[in-house]
Amino acid sequence: MFDRAAYRIADRMRWIAGWAMLGLGWAGGVAAWGADRPNIVWLVSEDNSIHYMRLFDPHGTATPNIERLAEHGLVFENAFSNAPVCSVARTTLITACYAPRIGTQFHRRSVLVPMPPGLSMFPAYLRQAGYYTTNNQKKDYNAVETPGTWDESSGRATWRNREPGQPFFHMQSFGTTHESSLHFSQQEYETEPTETDPDSVFVAPYHPDTPLFRYTVAKYHDNIRRMDQQIGQVVSALADDGLLDDTFIFYFGDHGGVLPRGKGYAYESGLHVPLVVYVPKNFRHLSPFDLRSRVPGFVEFVDFGPTVLQLAGVSLPEGIDGRPFLGAGVTAEEVNARDEAFGYADRFDEKYDMVRTLRKGKYEYVRSYQPFNFDGLQNNYRYIMLAYREWRELYRRGELNEAQSQFFRPRPPEMLFDIEADPHEVRNLADDPAYAEVVVALRQRLRERVKGMPDLSFYPESYLAEVAFQNPVEFGQEHREEIARLVDIADLSLLPFDQARAGIERALQSSDPWQRYWGLIVCSSFGAQASPFVPLARRLMDGDPNLLVRTRAAEFLGLIGAADPRPTLKECLARSQSPIETNLILNTAVLLRDGQPGYPMEITAADVSPAAAEYQDVQRRLAYFAAADGVPENPRGIRPKKSSKQSDKQNKQ
Repeated sequence: MFDRAAYRIADRMRWIAGWAMLGLGWAGGVAAWGADRPNIVWLVSEDNSIHYMRLFDPHGTATPNIERLAEHGLVFENAFSNAPVCSVARTTLITACYAPRIGTQFHRRSVLVPMPPGLSMFPAYLRQAGYYTTNNQKKDYNAVETPGTWDESSGRATWRNREPGQPFFHMQSFGTTHESSLHFSQQEYETEPTETDPDSVFVAPYHPDTPLFRYTVAKYHDNIRRMDQQIGQVVSALADDGLLDDTFIFYFGDHGGVLPRGKGYAYESGLHVPLVVYVPKNFRHLSPFDLRSRVPGFVEFVDFGPTVLQLAGVSLPEGIDGRPFLGAGVTAEEVNARDEAFGYADRFDEKYDMVRTLRKGKYEYVRSYQPFNFDGLQNNYRYIMLAYREWRELYRRGELNEAQSQFFRPRPPEMLFDIEADPHEVRNLADDPAYAEVVVALRQRLRERVKGMPDLSFYPESYLAEVAFQNPVEFGQEHREEIARLVDIADLSLLPFDQARAGIERALQSSDPWQRYWGLIVCSSFGAQASPFVPLARRLMDGDPNLLVRTRAAEFLGLIGAADPRPTLKECLARSQSPIETNLILNTAVLLRDGQPGYPMEITAADVSPAAAEYQDVQRRLAYFAAADGVPENPRGIRPKKSSKQSDKQNKQ
């Protein structure tokens, strides 16, 4: 019989012994591995923001093993995933490139795009330099993997299979805290108590303070402590092998989460991740910071790969977006002067959005390019969680306050939050005259960022799949000026309507379908103020040759109650031969059904093309339409495959 208590005691003794070796030196046995070059280990927990760990937030739970790493290393107070969901975040990590620039911004991928020309995933450069590279085991890339990235990537991958004396890079992921761990049933909720007392936890001000939410937070704290034990086991194994004196250990979350409004949403709760770096005794000269420092400088996921290369003494390749924050030549002054992080949120499975964020110092600026796409719009995977369902039901019953209700209402096109005063982002300062200069400065800086990339998401995903994904970077450079014009049209929504009116009219009358497309999105952003464009929008809805332009026209007219959008949406669904385009149309259909003013809508597989009906995101939407109570029996909407285990693994977020 497995004696859990005895196992924990033995594991703790190994862990303590490992730390003792740090002070005494590794006295015998195997010589230090890679003595001239450090080993680097990434220990990555899934779906963790800083808000649930005591090391970063007083409301968080204790993580003694991660805290012990911090005692012999560094705590980065401002580390950010660039995206709030797995595949986009992990692709950003492995490429060191901003996803909207290289075409990897959609979760889950519709098309596996090539790496930028001449660029490899960063572990490939380590292998070329003699490192042994292993991944245990999650990849989840939206780009084609570079040949030679990993010596081994599997659930059994370990540094122990390398050649004697060979330095290594090892990445290991821990799913204990993954969103799916909170997909418990009503029966489990009622019968299985948590180790953490639900009455002791902190409930974010945007959440309803209910017994179910408290139970969900408490269960998440339990999961974090289990994850911390797993981190400790890996570090104990490194200690057993005599490697701690030569090994940098990075612990971080792969993005935020996982309570509602965390994973999948471009707020601090979805982007601000914990990062601790253990600095080994023999390579302290590669850290510009003193041990036990809390580093205030901003670091992003695009910086993590370059940092590993810098620590390993490998030249940084051209064409990446990140900068190292550790390693030879890096200074504490330069890192601590960094005060900016860029974030992006596009498609999450079947749910579309387009949000860009700029964290600058204590402020976060949030730009919602389609603000009528409210946060709580149906995403089947999110709504497996009972807390999501309860939150929506309380909103529909009118039992929430203003902060708790915002998740289910259209957003302003731009929001500004003072993170020091308002860490949970419930007080939007964008319309406060006292912050007008801050808003203008951050608006302009974000505009420069999206134009400078350039940001490919100003074209619909279906169009990118058709014409751009063979070489996304090249396409972006060739269409840089056109993208800048689309950005300018999108930003008309930030002006008073009277000032924006002439620009909207030019866009709606343009010969360029994507200018018409964005002109209509701006109309929807203004809502009833844009009523003067109803006649023109009707003509576009009825006769535009582009199905997505017709869809956006129907969306605008439906949102303000100026026309019934359903016949046009049905016609566009029937005519579309692109599964990705079909899913975009269905996103509008769900918005118009579930949002205000609300249109009863029945859509089945018979309403879409046979090719679209086989597309997983379309299946998810059809499953939702088929569910009388708004909760699909099969929430993912995926038809069973023969190799169900493989399918489950592929579709796990």
